Amino acid sequence: MLHGIDHIAVVVPDLNTAIANYTTLGFTVVPGGRHPIGSHNALIAFEDGSYIELLAFFEPNPGHRWYQVLQQGGGLVDYCMVTDNLAADLAAFRAHGLPLADPAPLSRTRPDGYKLDWVMGFSEQEDQQGILPFLIEDLTPRGERVPKQTEHANGVTGIQSITVIGPDAIFQPLTKLFESVVTFASPELNTSGYQATSGAHTFNFLLPPAAGAIADWVRQRGSGIYSAELTTTRRALRGDLNLHLALNGRFRLEESA
Repeated sequence: MLHGIDHIAVVVPDLNTAIANYTTLGFTVVPGGRHPIGSHNALIAFEDGSYIELLAFFEPNPGHRWYQVLQQGGGLVDYCMVTDNLAADLAAFRAHGLPLADPAPLSRTRPDGYKLDWVMGFSEQEDQQGILPFLIEDLTPRGERVPKQTEHANGVTGIQSITVIGPDAIFQPLTKLFESVVTFASPELNTSGYQATSGAHTFNFLLPPAAGAIADWVRQRGSGIYSAELTTTRRALRGDLNLHLALNGRFRLEESA
């Protein structure tokens, strides 16, 4: 069963620059280590258990979808959901006509030398990646994968919601896997879609609009995760984060309820 967001990923050109920029934005950023696929990361962990992954490639990897997105400017690129039974959730996705591949192993070696291991299920179809979530199951303890530093100068406590742009043919079956779902219209974004909940998080699944900023983004990047709203305890900081400093990661701070 799905239990909300595990993490969202931001692909960036240079990891040290990303760490400096996001620190300037008020986040506590923790170096994460290296993957055996030519990438390394830093993590921003929150009280709600979710986190933001800042990922850069220290060597070219043209076969990786995130590397291809980086060539288009980078930014928010994917989202991962928590599951308490990966095999059952993979079967549920497939039963709804959403083919996720068999679990693939991956690892990361932290700066202190500790090796983390997990398996993930991604969409088998490249054009659905970033629209569908990917799922993760830890082989080493999740508490070792996620930093314990969750206090931030900007008061952010967690991820409130994410907005994903994609086709109705994917969103209709996908939302059947969520705890609750309603249809809704978003006049300000010139589109409509579905609002679903899982765990503590809200997911806005929107259809591509015919015109406007999101339509321009879809023409450039294709569909996928577009933005995220984060909760903050600091009312004065509500609003959009600087897109340049966030390296094309679209984030908005909203006051905690």
